[in-house]
Amino acid sequence: MMMSWTSATATATMLMKTDRPANLKVMSFNMHGFFQGQSVLDDIINSEQPDVILVQEHWLTPHKLSNFEKYFADYFSFGSSAMASCTESGFLRRRPFGGVMSLINKNLRKNILRLFVVRSVL
Repeated sequence: MMMSWTSATATATMLMKTDRPANLKVMSFNMHGFFQGQSVLDDIINSEQPDVILVQEHWLTPHKLSNFEKYFADYFSFGSSAMASCTESGFLRRRPFGGVMSLINKNLRKNILRLFVVRSVL
């Protein structure tokens, strides 16, 4: 299976405590399932050392989202599972799907002034 990822360097000023712009390495990665993409993502982290990783399609249920903290200890994470409604209604009947997660290098935590999370209720 072909895994794909994209990389970009962005300049950020709003999140940093200093007025001086900082270069961030931001990457996006479609995991095609957590356990299929975990080793590839680990290789990308070791070779590219991104500051921020935007992950799609991890396919984890809500109670398994902690896998990101377990397997990627140098990053703090926030995101969601697309399977919350499926698991709340009983056992899973179809294959897993969806999910997004943002991973931010813990070295950046000392530079973050505020991080606002807005949750929409559907």
